[in-house]
Amino acid sequence: MNELPVISLQGLRSPDLDERQATAAELGRACRDIGFFYVSDHGIPAEVCEGVFDLARQLFQLPAEQKQQMSIKRSPHNRGYVALADERLNPQAGADRKEAFNIGTDFPEDHPDVLVGKPFRGVNFWPPIEGWRAGALDYFAECLELGRLIHRGFSLDLGLPEDFFQPHLKQPIATLRMLRYPPCTDANAREDAGAGTHTDYGNITILATDGVAGLQVRSRQGQWLDAPHVPGAFVCNIGDCLMRWTNDTYLSTPHRVKAPERERYSVAFFLEVDPDAVVDPRDVKPNEAPKYEPITCSDYLAGRLNATYEHRKG
Repeated sequence: MNELPVISLQGLRSPDLDERQATAAELGRACRDIGFFYVSDHGIPAEVCEGVFDLARQLFQLPAEQKQQMSIKRSPHNRGYVALADERLNPQAGADRKEAFNIGTDFPEDHPDVLVGKPFRGVNFWPPIEGWRAGALDYFAECLELGRLIHRGFSLDLGLPEDFFQPHLKQPIATLRMLRYPPCTDANAREDAGAGTHTDYGNITILATDGVAGLQVRSRQGQWLDAPHVPGAFVCNIGDCLMRWTNDTYLSTPHRVKAPERERYSVAFFLEVDPDAVVDPRDVKPNEAPKYEPITCSDYLAGRLNATYEHRKG
């Protein structure tokens, strides 16, 4: 049984404010109670969703030496290939049994932010596969628009102007991450061997899954809940940056991926805000004592990512 709410986003597109607020209230309840929810009626065509999994399979089937030429270790901007055991989302538990590939906003080499080395404003690595770049960027753009729509719902639920987050989502730090979990036959593998128990770092994650079980979410009571595949829907969850911004009104939730018995693919879209945006709880909850100091999105995200990869540790 699926214990996470499934929310239709159709109401957020309604010209009627009451309908938009009703959907926003559903989102708000999920963000306060469990921090995870599914979204249906999201507007991304099925063929685009199916296509991105084809891109992921093509990518991960490349020879290891080709993938390593695009290694994330060669990028200071969180872009590129992550090999098996390179990442430790739960450092105390050990390395994750997954490989991944990150794509960020597609900046040209001569973009001013790239030339000055602005954090998270680097160029992407592109695999030598015909049509791959265009397909990945198409999916990226669709997810970005979906993320902006969901943020309008957050604004309404929080009692803010409906466009509160929009000025901070013009060229946000956003990462499209393709993931492959190889099959695991080790009955003694730890419960979070696929991806260690963690919370996400940013504002919201939009996750597409391939139907193979693995994702689990920890309830407020400490119980691990399965997050099954729901056809036509994305799994969404709140990240730590949005929790901070809302002064803990919305809660990010620990989750993990069990090592699957058969090969598993997923595609995550991590949406933060613009790098220079100041995350200040006083702007969202002006009548509450702030639990956190103001910080730019870029500085906050850098601090979280630096602890994740072995090659970035001092």
